[in-house]
Amino acid sequence: MAVTTTGTTRASGPREAAARFALLPLRLFLGATFLYAGLHKLTDSTFLEESGPGSIGGQMEAVRDASAVPALVDLGLGAPVAFGLAIALGELAVGLGALLGLFTRVAAAGGALVSLSLWLTMSWTAEPYYLGNDLPYLMAWTPLLLAGGGALSLDGAWRARRDRRAKEAGADTG
Repeated sequence: MAVTTTGTTRASGPREAAARFALLPLRLFLGATFLYAGLHKLTDSTFLEESGPGSIGGQMEAVRDASAVPALVDLGLGAPVAFGLAIALGELAVGLGALLGLFTRVAAAGGALVSLSLWLTMSWTAEPYYLGNDLPYLMAWTPLLLAGGGALSLDGAWRARRDRRAKEAGADTG
């Protein structure tokens, strides 16, 4: 059986429904995780400090010489509190975008960039490599970067509304 929704024909059934919702668990997990990470950084009493145990400055100093890109760490060490604040706010924006499915590809690109940066700096020395968590996060953002928000996303709702209006406008002129 075929169902026409927004001008496209889709077969209906359990497999098609599963495929339509396949990215939703990933989007929700990554969104919640990045939202939590950003909130945690902003509410941690020591994170937004230039130095000391648990501070962004202390963490960067600790990994600088072992990172794949020490120059990237040096860039952050120039203004560690501002860098830590930028990371936290970026994680919040990425998390909200992913959770809502709002500008999902942009959010996924931001999440992938944060994950890549953290992999090249903070978790580069994880041995064996699969014990570091930033590389799997980087790979997890890739499907959302390629496919977008999918089902139950604001992006999808806006696209369906735009398609419906275009169809209605075409019917009015035809």
